[in-house]
Amino acid sequence: MLGEVLTAIVTPFRADGSIDYDAFVELAQHLVANGSDGLVVAGTTGESPTLSDGERLELFRVAVDTVGDGATVVAGTGTYSTSHSTHLTERAHALGVDAFLVVTPYYNKPPPRGIVEHFKAIAAVSDRPIVVYNIPGRVVINLEPETIAELAEIPTVRAVKQANDDLDQARRIVDEAGLDLYAGDDDLILPFLRLGGVGGVCVHTHVAGPQVKELIRRYRDGDVEGAERLDRELRPALDLLKVAGNPIAIKAALNLLGHEVGGHRLPLVSATDEEAAQVRDCLERLGALAPV
Repeated sequence: MLGEVLTAIVTPFRADGSIDYDAFVELAQHLVANGSDGLVVAGTTGESPTLSDGERLELFRVAVDTVGDGATVVAGTGTYSTSHSTHLTERAHALGVDAFLVVTPYYNKPPPRGIVEHFKAIAAVSDRPIVVYNIPGRVVINLEPETIAELAEIPTVRAVKQANDDLDQARRIVDEAGLDLYAGDDDLILPFLRLGGVGGVCVHTHVAGPQVKELIRRYRDGDVEGAERLDRELRPALDLLKVAGNPIAIKAALNLLGHEVGGHRLPLVSATDEEAAQVRDCLERLGALAPV
């Protein structure tokens, strides 16, 4: 298991659009000190589509050097090109990452047998775990339970990040495929725990990491009522993510909290004044930011 709470860390940018690696180091250390068992680097939240290969690999290296002794580093190496994905995976392996997050190939809409071959090719270049990322809302294709069962036959496919709220499909990942189940949407952590899930690959843990870690601990200790109470208390953090598309809102929140992660690379844009005010309200209701 790679950990219960994995935070999909944002990529900080300077005003000129370059990556602020110093801010990345500070944020990575903060997250690991505040509830995160590991980091997913260069995922959707990390704005991977706008990163060059060199930047992505440098982020992996910095993450391993910064938190690799105390937390897991999961490298986002999946793209819609199998050869590109295998190249990134091979390079990330050499840098010492612990595992790979591989998204369903997007845009080109391969059939299930093509998806299986895609993952087999990636698995061939490393003996480290692969987390399959099923996010139909962004890639159009949903990985059906039958396809996930085929992927589970690949020895290094160990887990699924499931950004799909179909609880029956999630149950089948655990019961039939025998894979670790991670919530790919932050509001699915508790429902997935009830199905035997491990935890979540989260965004709101940038601002609520200790609470999410405690929620999982309480559930595992049999304090279901306490876990449910914490889940309700975390609603403002979930509301925050709905203010604007990810990672716009979470970066606005981090900047308000003093982490100085900067803005975005186009086509993403920073939160408007109205959106920033909504983010502030969510942080205030969460208790992370004192009311003005």
